[in-house]
Amino acid sequence: MKIEDLSISEAGKALRAGTLTATELAQDALARIAAVDDTLHSFVMVTADRALADAARADKELASGIDKGPMHGIPYALKDIYDTAGIRTTCHSKLLIDNVPSADSVVAQKLAAGGGVLLGKLATHEFALGGPSFDLPFPPARNPRNIEHFTGGSSSGSGAAVAAKLVRMAMGSDTGGSIRGPAAYCGTVGLKPTYGLVSRRGVFPLSYTLDHCGPLTADIEDTALTMSVIAGHDPSDPASVSLPVPDFTSSLRRGVQGLRIGIPRHFYQGAEGLQPEVAAAIDRVAAALEAEGAIVEEVELPDYQLFNACGRVILLSEAFAIHEKNLRERPQDYGELFFMRVAVAASISAADYMQAQRLRRELAEAVNRIALAEYDLLLTACALGEAPAFKDFPADRPGPAYIQTMPFNVTGNPALSIPIGAGKKGLPLSAQLVGRPFDEATVLRAGWTIEGIVKSWSDTPAFEAAPAGQ
Repeated sequence: MKIEDLSISEAGKALRAGTLTATELAQDALARIAAVDDTLHSFVMVTADRALADAARADKELASGIDKGPMHGIPYALKDIYDTAGIRTTCHSKLLIDNVPSADSVVAQKLAAGGGVLLGKLATHEFALGGPSFDLPFPPARNPRNIEHFTGGSSSGSGAAVAAKLVRMAMGSDTGGSIRGPAAYCGTVGLKPTYGLVSRRGVFPLSYTLDHCGPLTADIEDTALTMSVIAGHDPSDPASVSLPVPDFTSSLRRGVQGLRIGIPRHFYQGAEGLQPEVAAAIDRVAAALEAEGAIVEEVELPDYQLFNACGRVILLSEAFAIHEKNLRERPQDYGELFFMRVAVAASISAADYMQAQRLRRELAEAVNRIALAEYDLLLTACALGEAPAFKDFPADRPGPAYIQTMPFNVTGNPALSIPIGAGKKGLPLSAQLVGRPFDEATVLRAGWTIEGIVKSWSDTPAFEAAPAGQ
């Protein structure tokens, strides 16, 4: 097996057995980045010296019997909105092009304390909103499945880097779907944890009450192992919840026997942008889950557009509050797309914002106290089709967002994007699993089963790991 194909678990076993070193892992990753990232643009900064120093330290510690956990000696990368002490954090914007934080974000601290090997900072869209934009300091990341196609936003570099096997795990952020969208379009796993489970301190905010931090990985087990490192209470993050960190891996292999799963088909059936292959693939997954012993039934939720409108009002209002001073004093330093989307929020009133927050409580009640009182999980669409081509985005306005992720930012539930096959263009299709608050273990358990089911389908292609471009 090639080094880049090793999972976090497999690499960890080899490191502890002495058949592989963290330095070899880091050197292999750096060589792959050098070979393909001029085409992909997934990294805005490669921290080669830091990576090799981290790796050398991990090798010395492991050889001495010091074991810091599942990320010890494992390469990772951070979306470029995560503060890194002494390393530039730009948010992909001219406004922060020379910003060098003095302290690490909490997630960066935890990964470093766990012995991880930092490869660098990853492309996003300006201040983690929207995209693609071509008037920013760095080009947008390209989809490794076909470089003429979009990666999704805004954890674009994270999705591209994991899909291209440049890194096994990359941290993203999710305010309206910015982990799950790139995961869906690039064919990786992407988890938006429950609101409050992973600290956001030291991560540049887009929307205080919608932002979530989480990982993009190559498979479910890698996600579970990462969560065991990054989850936990942070008293300095006002949204952080004081709960014990569960064992995210212990129930992965339990299967889905007896789980009750609801499908809100009305969310995506008939939605603009839906490709029939997505609905068919979700139905195929549902039938396979039933064959594994799950109970799968249709469930009714409030109309999708209510969730979307509620989330958009909150997101744009809070983003405007964060950026108001610079929007007024330095408008020319923003990219056109960010400015166009956020400046309009100046017209959103306090009454509009409060009504959206009231509606939010009603929508969360419908999901958590009604639907998820009866069902353990929801299974629904993530992206409504394959990744669109860059040429299909309008040059003078935001393009359409054919993903259905905003509802679970509004409610704060854990939500997972998982690949479920390929569409007519050979690009990934996805589904979304949603669980009860702080029940990531059940979401990942069902995700593990789906992952195995999809791998068993003889008509599921093995996606290329390097840029195809054709």
